[in-house]
Order: sequence, then C-alpha cells, then structure tokens
Amino acid sequence: MLGSRRKVRIDTERLTLRPPIHGDFRAWSALRRDSEEFLKPWEPTWAGDHLTRKAFTNRVYWAQRAISNGTALPLFLIRRADDALLGAITLDHIKRGPSQSGITGYWMGAPFARQGYMREAIQAVVHHAFTALDLSRIEAGCLPENTASRRLLEKCGYKYEGVAQSYLQINGRWRNHVLYANLRNDRRGRTDVG
Repeated sequence: MLGSRRKVRIDTERLTLRPPIHGDFRAWSALRRDSEEFLKPWEPTWAGDHLTRKAFTNRVYWAQRAISNGTALPLFLIRRADDALLGAITLDHIKRGPSQSGITGYWMGAPFARQGYMREAIQAVVHHAFTALDLSRIEAGCLPENTASRRLLEKCGYKYEGVAQSYLQINGRWRNHVLYANLRNDRRGRTDVG
C-alpha cells in the first residue's frame, strides 16, 4: 500500500519522478499549451477548462487521494539538472488480490520527446511497481499508428498482447488500441497459495 503519510519520489539518472504539486501549475500549463499539436492526436479531447488553474488544482487533489488510497501513482517527470517539467507518467487502475496489476499511461512535452527521458521514467516506474508495490503485471495501450510509443514500450520490456476494439476516445473518436503487458519474472506458474 502506498500509504497517505509516505512521500513518493523515484530518482533516476536524469530525473526525479514525483506527484504534481500546486506550484507546478505554470510549468504544466505552459508545457501542455506549447505541446498541444504534438499531444492532441494521441490523447482524449481536452475539456474546455483543461489548462486552467482550477482544473490543475483538481488534478493535484486527485493525485493526492489516489496515492493515499493506493489506486494510482501519478508522477511528473522533473529533470534534475534544471528542475524542468518534461511530462508525466501514471500507474493507474492499481488492482490488488489475484490481479496485482496496474496500467501505465504517459505523455511527454514536445521539446523533450525522443531523448530517452520517458524510457528512463517507464523503467523506473515498472521497477517500483514490481518491487515496492508488489505488482506483477503492468499494462499499457497505444494507438496502432503510434510507432514511437510502441517501440518505447517494447524497449522497456512490454510484450504485445493484441488489439482492443474501440478502447478509448482519442481526439474525439473511439479508437482501437494495441495492448502491451510487462510481467514480473515470477508471474508465470505456481503461486505460494496452498
């Protein structure tokens, strides 16, 4: 369990992954606004108030509740060299019991794409999920034509599992997604249950 008193912070070679805080609003809204054309083909349609302080405040409160409840781990990618916000990754839909699984979703600001930052973040979150959170299956999905995201997932140990029909509304349309999963090494075979 993540626990409400526990601070979540994951450090990698170049990044600090941490939950969003109220002070991130200006950097977040500027990066999202400046990256809008880059992001919109791959994301659900933005609400009319998407870039407002109120919407961001709701996002911060949701992140705090989700971490406290152990249902999600929303993290911002902060470059340690200059404290720049680069993007975000969320381990969401965390399920316990027989499933022990979660789903990764992520976005990267246009100026920081294809520089290895998201690969570093995904690998760190998967490691954290398998070790600190005791999950054993991490899923991800992306549009079939998003070859950059597909390659990224494969480089991070995710394996292709199939296609989900009309999986999510992206950019105003129901879209198929290719599904991937990353399994902890001990996932296959017997468990320690009786």
